[in-house]
Amino acid sequence: MIVTAIRLVTAAAALTVGIAAAAAQSAEPARPVLKAHVTVNSGIVRIGDLIDNAGVVADVAIFRAPDLGTTGTVPVAAVIEAVRPHALVGFDTGGATEIAVTRASREIAISEIERSLAEAVSVRFHAGPARDITVSFDRDPQSIQVDPAAQGSVGIARLSYDARTSRFDATLEIPTGTTQRGLLRLAGRAYATVETVTVTRSIDRGVVLKASDLTIERRPRAQVDRDTVVGIEHAVGLAVRNVVRPGQALRAADLTRPELVQRGQMVTLVFEAPGLTLTLRGKATESGAEGDTVSVLNEQSKRTIQGVVVGPGHVVVSTASPRFAANVPAAADSRR
Repeated sequence: MIVTAIRLVTAAAALTVGIAAAAAQSAEPARPVLKAHVTVNSGIVRIGDLIDNAGVVADVAIFRAPDLGTTGTVPVAAVIEAVRPHALVGFDTGGATEIAVTRASREIAISEIERSLAEAVSVRFHAGPARDITVSFDRDPQSIQVDPAAQGSVGIARLSYDARTSRFDATLEIPTGTTQRGLLRLAGRAYATVETVTVTRSIDRGVVLKASDLTIERRPRAQVDRDTVVGIEHAVGLAVRNVVRPGQALRAADLTRPELVQRGQMVTLVFEAPGLTLTLRGKATESGAEGDTVSVLNEQSKRTIQGVVVGPGHVVVSTASPRFAANVPAAADSRR
């Protein structure tokens, strides 16, 4: 009995020691681990940004952050030296030799700046719809990176504009923080444009245009003639009068109805009269589009007849009464 009791006490003591040891291990803080890539939202890098489980020193600043929207690298050796004075040693580096640090940002695209300027020129100087105004800068600006917390859109603090030269000089308000705004000065040109139709390849005289031959380009309104074609639908199905080169804006004068009959072409000549239809072959002596009146040589009678082009290679001659008796030899007088 005594021996058994002693054994039970010993086992209980061992169990208690094991539980205490396990509890002690679970109470130990997790080992600090170096991160391979981090993103920071401010201008400084803290220990906790670079090292997980950094403890009470996590908020200590040790490096300056990269510029907004950019990424820099920090050698692991430099991190070790920076945290050593704060008694953070022996952390797990994971075998890394450097850490990539990215500074978070919000991008203000150039397209947003162009849109703001176009709207301002449109409203303040009555330059036409903002959607038709093209903005170009004297120096190509880069997209602007601002603090992720920056609120609001681009504003126009000052704007001067010369409608004759299309020149502008503007000072823009750029949101840079929660409540802060910075100033940006830009100069360039803002001019009204119109859509013009151009060809995508060289087009020979007489070729009928298809939608695939055409594209839309915006051109300064001041450089566009009044008869410039402004919609692809107004050019499709028409033929070009002369050779047209890529990038050349089409004008109404450059286009014509496609010729369905060519000079010298053998055509089908259809004679129509009340109660009579006659089809012959003839040679066109001039070219014509649908609806045009052209001359055709009747190869049987050797007479030139005028008819209306109704389709490719088809010419119709209409008359109120038959006109072909003159081509038939007169009948002999039965009285002779």
